[in-house]
Amino acid sequence: AVVSTQSTGEKCILSAGTSPSGAHTEPWQYVVVYNQEDREAIRELVEEEERMNYEKRMGKKWLKDLMAIKTTFVKEYISKASAIILVFKVPYYDDENGVRHNNWYYEASVSISVGILLCALNNVGICTVTSTPMNCGPALRRLLGRPDHEKLAYLLPIGYPAETATVPDFKRKPIDKICTFIE
Repeated sequence: AVVSTQSTGEKCILSAGTSPSGAHTEPWQYVVVYNQEDREAIRELVEEEERMNYEKRMGKKWLKDLMAIKTTFVKEYISKASAIILVFKVPYYDDENGVRHNNWYYEASVSISVGILLCALNNVGICTVTSTPMNCGPALRRLLGRPDHEKLAYLLPIGYPAETATVPDFKRKPIDKICTFIE
């Protein structure tokens, strides 16, 4: 039986929405793109900027580190995924009277929310790769009709893995390299 990525993904976003946030402002906006044409346009924008990043902006050390995981400016997963979730940080909002209010700790709050989303997606077998496309946030925001004050934080292609998919066997640091215990 085919399981719908759409309904399951939306439930995962609801889980992400339970995240704590500064002053309970919930300073995130999840934009889910299912339409193939829009995903192709997003891929074009991302690859254009990523090409510049790889050719001009990233240093040799950064490029060397990326070689280990075999990533390039080509992002075919954007158009192949069932959907793309773009996560925008919302630093402030205007209330119904036009009064502006800050969203406190919005950067940390969005990151915690996305962490919950990643766990929820993983828990239901939906795959993703975290992508933070440098320098294409404004173009993506315009393409998707988002307000100027929203800032792109993450681009997450989502879908169930193909039968032929392979997942890299990344080694993880042991507990004593990521945690200090004080008794």
